Amino acid sequence: MSLGDDTGRTRTRLPEASGDPYGGARRNGRSSSRSLVTVVGVVVLLIAAIAFANRGGGDSDAEEGGDSPKAAATAPTGEKPVSAGASGIPAGFAHDRQGAESAAANYSVALVSADILKPDRRAEIVRQVFVADKQTSLENRFDKAYSKEFLSTIGLDENGNAAPGEAYVSRTMPIGTKVIDYSDTNATVDVWCSGVFGTAGEKTTNPVTSDWFTMTLQLRWADGDWKVDSFAQKDGPAPVPGDDKASTAEEMAKAVQEYGGFTYAR
Repeated sequence: MSLGDDTGRTRTRLPEASGDPYGGARRNGRSSSRSLVTVVGVVVLLIAAIAFANRGGGDSDAEEGGDSPKAAATAPTGEKPVSAGASGIPAGFAHDRQGAESAAANYSVALVSADILKPDRRAEIVRQVFVADKQTSLENRFDKAYSKEFLSTIGLDENGNAAPGEAYVSRTMPIGTKVIDYSDTNATVDVWCSGVFGTAGEKTTNPVTSDWFTMTLQLRWADGDWKVDSFAQKDGPAPVPGDDKASTAEEMAKAVQEYGGFTYAR
């Protein structure tokens, strides 16, 4: 595995070139914290100017007749739902394509969360999400990336906490999944996501905004469950921004506290 050329860089908002189907509509850039999730992971290729990981051969179409999005993605299947695992991250995914999709969706939520910035929670997430032989090196990379100096640049203390009266937000919502490759031992799954990130507070210089991105997760069947071997991330697909009125910092902070997340399963 190798890291890309964007290690440690901060994404900025840039105007879109004209001539696209959206008429040059601006898309939100990724915040530095969200970009670094892909930088420090055990990634094959990283965000921005990086191609997706090499999607090796597998019998993706040998069973079930092609990629799952062609089926009724929200139809009930009768499969046993996933259970709550360690650190509140779902575990016990089915050993099939459907289970790989569920694992990828739930792991995307964990990897691009506010908890990944907290040292104690980060270690728990790494142990729950990644294959055992990648955990030590990954923890070291995360720790170096999310240093006290970095956290300070986004208004957080060394423990990943926002200043009094503020709340740091990083929520990921999977929109859909697509199996790229599948075998009994390995799977590659794309997860199309929307997310909100930033700091809710009256004096924040990093207000909560939204973005759209796609994560590609290389999964391995290990210790009776699907685990992440490597992952990468790219922008979009993103819709044309709507005309929604932005909420106040108080409303946003209250929403984050009052609304819990979901477990994603098919």
